[in-house]
Amino acid sequence: MIIVLKPNATKKQIDHLIERIKALGLKPMVSKGTERTIIGVIGSEDVLRVQPLEVIPGVEKVMPVLKPYKLVSREFKPEPSVVSAGGVKIGTKEIVIMAGPCSVENRQMLHDTAKAVKQAGARILRGGAFKPRTSPYSFQGLGEEGLKFLREVGKQIGMPVVTELMDARDIPLLEQYADIMQIGARNMQNFDLLKEVGQSRKPVLLKRGLSATITEFLLAAEYILSQGNFNVILCERGIRTFEDQTRFTLDLNAVPVIKKLSHLPVIVDPSHGTGSWDFVGPMAKAAVAAGADGLMIEVHPNPEVALSDGPQSLLPKTFTELVKELRKVAVAVGRTI
Repeated sequence: MIIVLKPNATKKQIDHLIERIKALGLKPMVSKGTERTIIGVIGSEDVLRVQPLEVIPGVEKVMPVLKPYKLVSREFKPEPSVVSAGGVKIGTKEIVIMAGPCSVENRQMLHDTAKAVKQAGARILRGGAFKPRTSPYSFQGLGEEGLKFLREVGKQIGMPVVTELMDARDIPLLEQYADIMQIGARNMQNFDLLKEVGQSRKPVLLKRGLSATITEFLLAAEYILSQGNFNVILCERGIRTFEDQTRFTLDLNAVPVIKKLSHLPVIVDPSHGTGSWDFVGPMAKAAVAAGADGLMIEVHPNPEVALSDGPQSLLPKTFTELVKELRKVAVAVGRTI
C-alpha cells in the first residue's frame, strides 16, 4: 500500500502520518520526490483498509501496489532513483563505467589497471577480493589483503571501489574498505544475506541470478529495500539458456523492462554476459543504446596469466578504444560518458 501526499503537505503533517502508521503496527518507508512525498507501508493491508487515513491532513490518496515488489516499483516511486557512491552518481544522464580486474591478484597489477581505466574514462574501480568459483580448487581471492589493496589504490588513483560480498560476517570489512558492496549472481536469492546488507546504508550492486526471472530479480532487491537500504543498483549480467556459443545469454531486454517496472538504476556486465573479450565491445554498445545507466567491464594488463576470467578481460588499450566508441553511442541516445 502507498500513501500519496499532497504537494503542499507540511513536515508536521508527514511526521504525524508516520506516527499514525507506526501506531498501527506497520512500517512506513518514505520516498521524497521533486514534486511530492510518497509513503510506502509494509505490513497487513487489511489494517489500512479499515483505517480512514485519507482524512489525515496532507494525504491525497491511499492506493494498493499491485506488483509483488512494492518499494522497488514505479508505483511507489515514479521518478528514477540516483545512487551515490564515493561521489559518483549512478542513475543520471551520465553513464558510469566500472572497470578493473576480475580478481585482485597483487597491488602492482591493480594499480596499473586502475590508472589505465581511469585515464580511459572509468569512474569506479572493480575488483574481487572474495571470489565465488565453480571449482573449490580455483583461486578464491586474497580476502582482506585484497580489500586493503583496493582501498589503497582507489584512494591513490581517485576512484570509488566496488567488490563482492559473499558472507554476512564480512559486511563490516566491506563497509570499511569498499564504496559499493556487490551481491553476485549466485547469491541473488540468499535472502538472509540480502536482509543483512539491507541493514547497512552502504550502496549495494545486486546482480541478476543465473536463471532468475525479472520478477524474481526485483523481489530480491525488495528484500534489501524492505530493511531500509534504498541505495541499490541492479546489474544484468546474463542468464543461462540453451545457447552454448557464449558463456551466458546477455538479456538486454531486461534493461528497458526493468526501467519500466522499477525506479532503481540498471547497469550491464557484458564481460560475464558473454564470457569472451571480443564480444564485450558490441554488447557494451548495445547496452548503452538500450538505456543502461552504467557498465561493468573486466580489464587486465595480461589476460593470458589472469587468475580468473582471463578470456573475457579486455587489455587496457582495447578498453580505451572501446570507451571512445561508447561515447559516440551515448551521445546518439542523449547521454554522456
